[in-house]
Order: sequence, then structure tokens, then C-alpha cells
Amino acid sequence: MPDLALPWPDAALEGRSGGTAISFASRSPFALSNVGNGPEESPETDGLGQLYLPPGASEENPVPAVVILHGASGVQSVRELTYARQFAARGVAALVIDVFGARRDRATGFVNRLLQITEAMFLADAYAGLKHLAARPEIDAGRIALIGFSYGGMVATYAAYAQVAERYAPEGQRFAAHVAFYAPCIAEFQDSRATGAPLLMLYGGRDAIVDPERCARVAEQLEEGGTTVETIVYPEAVHQWDGRFAGERQIGRNLADCRFVVESDGTVRDRWLWLPMSSVFYRRVILGLCTDEEGYLIGRNDEVRAQANEALGSFLAPILLGGES
Repeated sequence: MPDLALPWPDAALEGRSGGTAISFASRSPFALSNVGNGPEESPETDGLGQLYLPPGASEENPVPAVVILHGASGVQSVRELTYARQFAARGVAALVIDVFGARRDRATGFVNRLLQITEAMFLADAYAGLKHLAARPEIDAGRIALIGFSYGGMVATYAAYAQVAERYAPEGQRFAAHVAFYAPCIAEFQDSRATGAPLLMLYGGRDAIVDPERCARVAEQLEEGGTTVETIVYPEAVHQWDGRFAGERQIGRNLADCRFVVESDGTVRDRWLWLPMSSVFYRRVILGLCTDEEGYLIGRNDEVRAQANEALGSFLAPILLGGES
């Protein structure tokens, strides 16, 4: 019987095998406005992932599932793979998507990946993963949630907008729920219509990459668009409380000062210069101007992780398990 109650996830599962490498048909649009415009603007790509199936999952016993999106550092065993193993151990299938791994020919290295592998590509793999899972007989197609961490959490939020879902899944597949772990709220949609699937936003009170006021505004807009949003803030937490590094350390470039607007036609623009995020050149210019070189703090915090896991299980249980947990 599926169960998302604590203790969850179990750190003892870190590093264990159990997933199966899979590939699925996806695409690589640079921008949201490129989606659906043919192979030149949205070339075919083989999406890559690790699929974790619970024991007993079958056509006679289809199980709920989650699609998991990594952050800017890529797939981590301590985070994405641990959650996937624990979901499977609790009776929920998990597909960890490796967006960067599927596009190694496009970019390598941290900075180049972020310039050339875009949110639109993350979204393409997320919806392609949803389509793949929904077609598998051992998966309950109506109970598939999307979970993202940091960069992937930002994408999990975008996927809750109807405008996005209609572009990537015009045939009607939709996620049953969305979860964003410590996701920067740097974009607002002119078209605030939502898919109706609920969203859970989790972030730390000391996370310099997350602007609480803008996250509140995004939540309000999505609620006006037709969905419910639950926000939980952990006052003492910094970024990536479930990552590999114990103790706090400064990393990266901070995106908190970036401001983007997603127009109704899918064009993403910088709010200050109104430049379109339509090419690697423009993306480099825009991000170069709005990011802060001082970076932000990350730090593993097992107490916060346990609290967030409890919140995650409580949020997902009535959606994926029909209240069983």
C-alpha cells in the first residue's frame, strides 16, 4: 500500500541502485515561443532519465508517480536519486530526468549549461516524461506530480500555467500537482491562467536567491488563475537544505535581482531592458546584467529536510494516494 508518512525519505537509501535508465522522445526549444514551431525551432531530442518502480507495480495494479527535475548542479544522489528511491519504497514510481545529460553535445560546464540549456528545454523534458509515464500500463496516468529543486523548482512552477501546458501537451496530459523546492521567483506571466493542479512552494527564510514578496505575488496570480497554492517558509534555512554539503557555504551567482515577463505569445523579456530571451547572446547579456557575483548560501540541514519531507508527504498524499498516508 502506498504510504508517504514519515520517516521519509530514509537517508539509508542514499547510494543504492534500483533505477532503470530510460529514454523518451523530447525536444529542445530554446524559448517557450519556439514550442510547436517545427524541428528547426524545436529539434527532436532523446530525453534521459532513471525510472524507479515500486515492487508490485503492474497493469493490474497501476501506481501513482512523480517526475523529478534537478537543479543547476545536475542530478545529485543525495537529493533527486534519494527522493526517487524513497518514493519507490513508499509505493510511488519516480522518474528522475537528466536535462543536462540529454544535451551534453550542446553545452558542458556550469555556466554554458545555464546559457544554452534553457527553462523551455526543462519544460519539454518534464512534459515528455509525463507523456511517457502516462503511456505505461503500470502507472496511473491521472496521478502524476511534478517536483523540482531550485532551477527545476522554477520550472515546476512554470508548468502550472495553462499557457505552458497547452503548448507542451496540446493533447491534454496534465500534472496532478506541482512542488517547487527553494525556487527563484524571477518570472511573471501576463496570462495567469493555471492548469488547476495545486502547487506547493517551499523555501528558506535566509535563502538569498528567493524573493518572498515576488513569490507571494506569483502565488497570488496563480490562485487568481484558478489553482491553489500552499507556501511554507523555514525561517533559518538557506538554499539547498537537502544537498550534499554540510555547513553553510557561498556559491554561484545570485539571480534574485533578475526580472522577467512571459508574454501571452510565449516571448520571455527582461523587465528592465525589454530584451527578448530569444538566443544565447541575449541570454548571456541579460543574465550578465541582472545576476549578483556575490552568490548565495547553501547548506544541508537535516532538521529542515525532515520538516519539508513531512510537508511534501502531507501535500501529495490526498492527490496521489487518495488520502492514504
